[in-house]
Amino acid sequence: MTENVTITYLEMTDPGQLRGKYVEPEKLTVRHMGTPLPALNRFFYQQVGQQGRWKQKLVWTDQQWAAYVCRDGMRTYLGYQNGTPVGYFELEKQDRDVEILYFGLLPPFIGQGLGGPLLTAAIEAAWAWTPVERVWLHTCTRDHEAALPNYQARGFRVYDTRTP
Repeated sequence: MTENVTITYLEMTDPGQLRGKYVEPEKLTVRHMGTPLPALNRFFYQQVGQQGRWKQKLVWTDQQWAAYVCRDGMRTYLGYQNGTPVGYFELEKQDRDVEILYFGLLPPFIGQGLGGPLLTAAIEAAWAWTPVERVWLHTCTRDHEAALPNYQARGFRVYDTRTP
């Protein structure tokens, strides 16, 4: 029996639409990875994607990961709590749009109130990558049940849904 998966596409067309959620720096600090480290992106993809059953990139070679992570228009950010990595997000510049490609927390940090602040940091980093007219992402019914509500709570609006 195959599972029906619904993909929801969301966007923000003005930075003023952001409804940020913030915590003190001791709880979450976000840093841009200045030097691409494909193995680290792979690790986060595997660990964060376990629950959502992210599969597409699990079979990628080291060379495919390097080509993906080291390309122009790609940025990776890590969230830390007291020096420990807790989550990540990847941004991709697409002309005047920025897509939040991947976003999430490592399993031990889910449910600690970090998803909203990490997403706020992702949105702020996306809007800071000028010129930008739209920040967008997609999620699906396989992702964590808090994903879609978190995106909407931060100010994203649904512009399309599809069940392939």
